[in-house]
Amino acid sequence: MRITFDGQMKQLHEELMEMTGLCRDAIAASAEALEQGRALNQREVEEREQKINGLERDIEDLAMRILLRQQPVAKDLRKVSAAMRMISDLERIGDQAEDIAELLPYIQGGFSNERIPVGEMANEAVSMVVDSICAYVQEDLKLARSVIRSDDRVDSLFEGIKEELIGEIRRGGIPAQTALDVLMTAKYLERVGDHAVNVAEWAEYSITGVHKNHE
Repeated sequence: MRITFDGQMKQLHEELMEMTGLCRDAIAASAEALEQGRALNQREVEEREQKINGLERDIEDLAMRILLRQQPVAKDLRKVSAAMRMISDLERIGDQAEDIAELLPYIQGGFSNERIPVGEMANEAVSMVVDSICAYVQEDLKLARSVIRSDDRVDSLFEGIKEELIGEIRRGGIPAQTALDVLMTAKYLERVGDHAVNVAEWAEYSITGVHKNHE
C-alpha cells in the first residue's frame, strides 16, 4: 500500500513540475516578446494553455484517486489536499500569461525602457512560481517562506512601473494607450506573484499543518 502511495505521489509531483514549467515558459515568452516589440504565435499560446488546463484535470483526477484508494492521513493527507489547491492557482497563472500574450499586438515599437523594468518583474514572478512548487515537492519550509516574502518585491516593482509610466505619459515619451497596455501587463505579473504566494502558503501548510488563512 505504501509503495503504491509513494509511486502515485511521485507521479503527482512530476505532473506538478511539468505544469509549473509550462507556466514558467508562458510568462517568460510573453515578457521577452514585450521587450522585443513582437507578438507571440497565437497557436503556440493556445496549445500551451490547453496543456496547462489538461494537466490541471490530470492532477486533480490523480489526487482524487489517491484520496479514495489510499485514504491518507495526517501529513500525507495534507500533501494531497495542498496539491489540489495549488493546481487552481497554477491554472490561473497560465491564464495571466495568456492575458499578457493577448496584449502584445497592441504594444507597438518594443519596450526596453530601463526605468520600466517589466522584464525584471517577470523574472521575479517566474522565480516565485518555480520556487513555490519546489518548496512543496522538497518540503522546504524556508523556501516557501522566502517566496511569501518575495511578494513585497513584486509589489514594489509594480508601483515603480506605474509611477514611471505616468511620468512617461506626461513627458510625451510613450502613447497613453501603450502605457495602459504595459501597465496591464505589469498588473497581470503582480497577480502571478499573488498566485505564487498562495501556492507557497499551501506548501507551508503541507509541511506544518498550519495555513495562514485558517490559523
